[in-house]
Amino acid sequence: MFDVNKIRGDFPILSRTIHGKPLVYLDSGASAQKPQVVIDAILRGYGEEYANVHRGLHHLSNLSTERYEAVRGTIARFLNAADPESIILNTGTTEGINMVAYGWAMPRMEAGDEIVLSVMEHHANIVPWHFLRERQGVNLRWVDIDQDGGLDPQAVIDAITPRTKLVAITQLSNVLGTRVDVAAITRAAHEKGVPVLVDGSQGAVHAPVDLQAIGCDFYVITGHKLYGPSGSGAIYVAPERMAEMRPFMGGGDMIREVRKDHVTYNDPPMKFEAGTPSIVSAIGLGAALEYLMDLGMENVAAHEGDLRDYAVQRLSGLNWLNLQGTTADKAAIFSFTLNGGAHPHDISTVLDKKGVAVRAGHHCAQPLMEHLGVSATCRASFGLYNTREEVDVLVEALELCHELFA
Repeated sequence: MFDVNKIRGDFPILSRTIHGKPLVYLDSGASAQKPQVVIDAILRGYGEEYANVHRGLHHLSNLSTERYEAVRGTIARFLNAADPESIILNTGTTEGINMVAYGWAMPRMEAGDEIVLSVMEHHANIVPWHFLRERQGVNLRWVDIDQDGGLDPQAVIDAITPRTKLVAITQLSNVLGTRVDVAAITRAAHEKGVPVLVDGSQGAVHAPVDLQAIGCDFYVITGHKLYGPSGSGAIYVAPERMAEMRPFMGGGDMIREVRKDHVTYNDPPMKFEAGTPSIVSAIGLGAALEYLMDLGMENVAAHEGDLRDYAVQRLSGLNWLNLQGTTADKAAIFSFTLNGGAHPHDISTVLDKKGVAVRAGHHCAQPLMEHLGVSATCRASFGLYNTREEVDVLVEALELCHELFA
């Protein structure tokens, strides 16, 4: 049974108050709170077991290496990846996508080649491709969303041309909560000989992921959204793409031999992990994913689906609230503005006084904001620890905003 009240007890920060009000944390889309098991893993990693990995022969180094390397297997199980050796540990989605841009795409693309993107992409899945546009003349082909915020897989597939070298697509919008059928896109793209990168930063948080079913070439996750530490994350790279990639960064541990006139590289995935990694952050990410697997991602998805449905019911009753993105199967992420021109920053400030934490701004998705015709929105993003009662608190706080700004 998924007992949300019991689960809330696993997160120490949820017991605190903000401005004298119980904290209602609705900013998990930006960064999720951490359960005690993750905090304990970090404290143990630094306080009892810390040493550098891979290089030492002493007990603590061996223990730290064992803990660190075990995380690959944990991530592979969480994502249903066939081989832990296809998992490269890093600091998160941004590093992962840049690794693909520099290590795989840059050597293979020339002026006139194309990358297909949707207008929903996070800046982390836009800016690295702009680097290729600026420096190598690569063209970015943009796919629009439907009126309700949905993304038709066929629209992405139809955007692929003989010059397309990569499709880079989100699995779930961080602004609209829109889910994308990345498996259908991958199948069709592969039929045309085009690799696919999937941004799983949000997708992996809200529902089970099966990489063997999706079949994509690259899949990135970021730890701090998965109830793990900041500075942690990973990228899955299909074996054939791994063989094609050149190292993104150079330094210790990613080499076999360094001489004055040559260098030889380590085997993957070590080939792509230069220098001392974020050891304890990676171990904390492993603890977070074990926690999620113990809860069961199917249970998490069902709980958040109930929250989504209840929030849609409550928020739809506010005829002065403009919701962005209304697809039926969206995640429990709600972006909105208020009639009357109140700025999202002002709305967020009023909500904060009621203990409600939401995000306000462009959410690192400015092409989407331009498409929607707004400069910014407020965003309430729910996580596994939120409740229906917190939806009610949000609605009450929004009603106060309406009274103040109408």
